[in-house]
Amino acid sequence: MDGARDPSYSEVGFGEYLKDVVKASSLPKEVMFFDTTLRDGEQTPGVSFTADEKVSIAKALDELGVDVIEAGFPVNSEEEERIVREIAKAGLKAKVCGLARSLRADIDSCIRCDVQRVHLFIATSDIHLRYKLNKTEEEALRQAVDAVEYVRDHGLECEFSCEDATRTPIERLLRFYKAVEEAGAAYFNVPDTVGVIEPDAMKSLISSLRGYLRGTISVHCHNDLGLAVANSIAGVKAGAEQVHVTVNGLGERAGNASLEQTAVALRLMYGVNSRIRLELLTEVSKLVQRYSMINITPNYPVVGSNAFAHESGIHVHGVLQNFACYEPYPPEVVGQKRRIVMGKHTGRHAVSSFVKGYFGEVPDDKVQVVVERVKHLSALKKKISEDDVLAIAEEVLGKVEEAGKAFELEEIVVVTGNKVTPTASVQVRLPDGVMQVAAGVGVGPVDAASNAIQRALGKELRLLNFKLEAISGGTDSLASVQVTVEDLKGNKATGSAVSGDIVMSSVQALVEGLNRLMLRARQRAD
Repeated sequence: MDGARDPSYSEVGFGEYLKDVVKASSLPKEVMFFDTTLRDGEQTPGVSFTADEKVSIAKALDELGVDVIEAGFPVNSEEEERIVREIAKAGLKAKVCGLARSLRADIDSCIRCDVQRVHLFIATSDIHLRYKLNKTEEEALRQAVDAVEYVRDHGLECEFSCEDATRTPIERLLRFYKAVEEAGAAYFNVPDTVGVIEPDAMKSLISSLRGYLRGTISVHCHNDLGLAVANSIAGVKAGAEQVHVTVNGLGERAGNASLEQTAVALRLMYGVNSRIRLELLTEVSKLVQRYSMINITPNYPVVGSNAFAHESGIHVHGVLQNFACYEPYPPEVVGQKRRIVMGKHTGRHAVSSFVKGYFGEVPDDKVQVVVERVKHLSALKKKISEDDVLAIAEEVLGKVEEAGKAFELEEIVVVTGNKVTPTASVQVRLPDGVMQVAAGVGVGPVDAASNAIQRALGKELRLLNFKLEAISGGTDSLASVQVTVEDLKGNKATGSAVSGDIVMSSVQALVEGLNRLMLRARQRAD
């Protein structure tokens, strides 16, 4: 399926019951996505993006199709103001927004950044007014109105949030939102600041506001009870036309509503249009994982590595016939790939499909032997990799001698030190006897060696996984290294090695992985 095209109801597995729910909801035809990864997402404990990383993420979000990018909290520091200004001047299609308390100094900082929208907020719940602001309701309301008028007088769009809205009495919420609407605000955001509302209550709250305000209603949900996405969808079902999200659900404490999950659910379950290009979701998720250094769990919905992975023989058999047997939509829709995982639950169909992908037609009796060997290996609590299965298949099919090697590492010299750029030079021998010599530099000795080997072979790869373990204690411990490498076509292979030298163990693992990757490419070509 073309990943750029959203599937129709006939192509997805959501069932008939959902159609009645959609008909009974006050769903808008289109919803806007307000991404706050660079502001609320960066408030995740331990996360701090560099200036270049923030600009790179902003450009990726713009390509993804978000409508508004909350680039930061400019008054927080001179550096933050500089970065927000740089993003605002990057020529993005998305509107760039700056966060501000209801204070003129905060607003002035946003104005200096040349943002198109200012997101104002002030706390309105009893607990926040008393313990955080030490203000009366009237004092907070006057401050809010003054701030909105100040933004309006400077010709900028104004979005206003009653912080802790879901713990604020409804009469007070209506009073605040109506007052700021009359002062010039056009967007009214409802934050579930500590993640304590649930979908039915959110739907009721947004319905009350929808009948009272003329402008655009938005929702900003936190995930303290795991309901952020559900509450965001409930808000849209009640008429909210904008949702606040973060990539990978980053944010304070348990995080915010996930951009990926919210976008897919609204588009595919409810048919609500947006500018989000679903096929780019996985790519953007990986970018933010890399910069935030927070990896999502394998079973994370939509973009997790197991989101379209299958091991059970029953499931594999079904999904190979028709994806909708065990997937709600094809993985290509969100830029993913289906994975058939080998393990103790693996059945004949999975192994047959996998092995035939490499060796063509294989007799059923041989497939069954491979299945039994895979199950036996997995019963020993060993994690089964594709390379394990291929090794078993090669042995069963008598192809071990045929495989050979794509290249051999004849010589390697690695230089590193505290005042030396890590450098490596290598000699590799190709099957026809030709010697290739190359050098490379890197951030460390292993990276330098990898770059030199790739240059010698004329191959480009990505190192997806690097796992180093000391087998025993002491400085003379043997080092066990396992790597996963991927070529530009998305083909993967693993390599492993054990040595008393960490660098050489890493190099040997890389060589093994690269050999497997190149041999498989050759087999496919044949």
